[in-house]
Amino acid sequence: VQLQASGGGLVQAGGSLRLSCAVSGRTFSSYAMGWFRQAPGKEREFVARINWNDGSTYHADSVKGRFTISRDNAKNTVYLQMNSLKPEDTAVYYCAARYLTEVSFRYWGQGTQVTVSS
Repeated sequence: VQLQASGGGLVQAGGSLRLSCAVSGRTFSSYAMGWFRQAPGKEREFVARINWNDGSTYHADSVKGRFTISRDNAKNTVYLQMNSLKPEDTAVYYCAARYLTEVSFRYWGQGTQVTVSS
């Protein structure tokens, strides 16, 4: 499985960005896709997850109500819509994949930088 993240950039507080993660490789119905982020000097943090087979989602409390994870089956792409961005959302964002039956994410894409200015 290959993951290619894109869509990061510089935005003012209160603004929006949409991250994309293009997925290629094996069939995806048995995967869960996730977004993580890592700010400078901090540990990597879980942001959101979507199960490819049924579209069920889970969002971290820190982003709930502001961020939305989704998928487009036809485009083999997972999105992270980020609204009402805050300076503390500044981080490198990574997409990842794991089997539905596993806990740890085993496939990772390169990161995309999101910077929110105050």
